[in-house]
Amino acid sequence: MSKKSVSTKRGAKSKAASTYLLDAQVGFMLRQVIQRHATIFVGRMGEDLTMTQWAALAKLFELGPCSQNLLGRYTAMDAATIKGVVERLVKRGLLDTSPDPEDGRRLVVALTPEGTALTERSIAVAHQITKETLSPLTKDERTLFLALLERLK
Repeated sequence: MSKKSVSTKRGAKSKAASTYLLDAQVGFMLRQVIQRHATIFVGRMGEDLTMTQWAALAKLFELGPCSQNLLGRYTAMDAATIKGVVERLVKRGLLDTSPDPEDGRRLVVALTPEGTALTERSIAVAHQITKETLSPLTKDERTLFLALLERLK
C-alpha cells in the first residue's frame, strides 16, 4: 500500500472514530480502578496472599466447605484458575481437599484450622482495603457506586 493511500485512510476518520476517547471508556476506567485496588490490596494484605487466593479463603470462611467447581463459580474464577488457587493454598496448609462422598468426581475444598485463623485475622485488613479503595467517594457515593456495580454484574 502506498504512503498516499495510508494517509488518506488515516485522514478519513468516521465521526464515531474521531469521538472515541480511550480515557472515557468504561472498560479502561474499570481497569484503572482495579489496578488501584490491586496496589492497595498488595500493600496492605500481607500474608503473601493474592486477590484470588483471598477470595477463595473469604468465600470458604463465609459458606463452609464446598466443591472446587462451586467455589470457582462463587468467586468468579474459571476451572483452571480455581484449580491453581486451591493447589497453592493446599501447599501452604490453608486448605484441605477430599473427594465428595456423594460424587467421587467432585473435590470438596475446606479451610484448615490454619486457613481459618489466617482468614479471621485478615478480615479487618480486607475491610480497610475496601475503605481505602473507596476513600475518594463520600458515604452516599460509595453506597450508590456499590449498588451500580451490583447491577452491572
